[in-house]
Amino acid sequence: MIGRVFLASVLALPALAAPAVAAADDCNPKKGTVQLPASEPWAQKRLDIKNAWRLTKGAGVTVAVVDSGADLHPQVQLSKIIDETHTGYQDCVGHGTAVSGIVGAHYIAGVPFHGVAPDARIVMIKQSNKAEGDVAKLISGIDDAVAAKADVINVSVRASDTPGLRAAVQRALDQDIVVVAAAGNVTGPDDQEVPAYPAAYEGVLAVGAATPDGRRADSSNAATPVSVLGPGTDITAPWPGRSYMRGLQGTSFAAPYVAGTAALVRSRFPDLTREQVRQRIIATADGTVGAGSGTGMVNPVLALTAVLPYEAVNAPVVAEPPPAALPVGAIAKVPPRDENAFGVSLAVAGATLVAIMVAGALALLVPLGRRRGWRAGRVS
Repeated sequence: MIGRVFLASVLALPALAAPAVAAADDCNPKKGTVQLPASEPWAQKRLDIKNAWRLTKGAGVTVAVVDSGADLHPQVQLSKIIDETHTGYQDCVGHGTAVSGIVGAHYIAGVPFHGVAPDARIVMIKQSNKAEGDVAKLISGIDDAVAAKADVINVSVRASDTPGLRAAVQRALDQDIVVVAAAGNVTGPDDQEVPAYPAAYEGVLAVGAATPDGRRADSSNAATPVSVLGPGTDITAPWPGRSYMRGLQGTSFAAPYVAGTAALVRSRFPDLTREQVRQRIIATADGTVGAGSGTGMVNPVLALTAVLPYEAVNAPVVAEPPPAALPVGAIAKVPPRDENAFGVSLAVAGATLVAIMVAGALALLVPLGRRRGWRAGRVS
């Protein structure tokens, strides 16, 4: 109840004047709610996002969201808005507000919802007043994201393969930007065998939708070469009118959970290339089977703590001058250990060690028990 009262008071902030929208009659998003349950949404708990915040909240990283705009919301603070539609920043469908909120909505005590990377800078690039959008404006939007020096681009839009779109995505990849895109939803028989773009392009982190048990949602497009899954059913997210929408479905809302994770990884490991960030997220997912599942549900905590030996092998080798000799009697300074990362990594390593010990004990005792017919041994 305290959370609901606080939430209602925050959402009652005075309205700011919004620029006129070209087609006001068409700008009519569904009505949201200010009444949220006291408990956190399942997606936040499943991904253990607050535990990942012990290491980083995404500071220093810019995420560009190419979508339908974003309405003013107490939790969604945008650093910049680029309007390709020339109709004003207002979100006429709610899609862009929800997606940008999932990426980086700020934490407010008493409000159960929060984003994945609340300290990341969010740049909203409005490419449509509708959910589908126009491929020409999508291309321009991706180029806008490159010009804005984004570190991560989220595209929760499904389009067809065109030379222009392919080239725009490649320009982003060439600038070392992590491109995250939704795998698309199956809305009819015609969608089942058609991959979604830009998610299907090589080098893109393609995201399918997952249910709370970690399996691919039936509506998630398996024809797209999925990299990982993100929460994509019964999603809660910010919504126009300083409200929230519950029960959202689809890969559109799964992608920003992965884009937010990419922001955390880029903040934690700033020297990794975009391909290394992509591979780290893929390698540390929870694991699953089946077409359209990739390597399973994204795991932000493991993405920030896992030790991947091949990263050092693939990293560029830079010649460094030999260290200067220390004066006589001087003591070399040892770099401080990151206690937060050490603690999280130690917990993961400890659990793994226990599992290995149990497996070893069983391998020794089971054959012995069989030879004895599972009778108790003699007392000497």
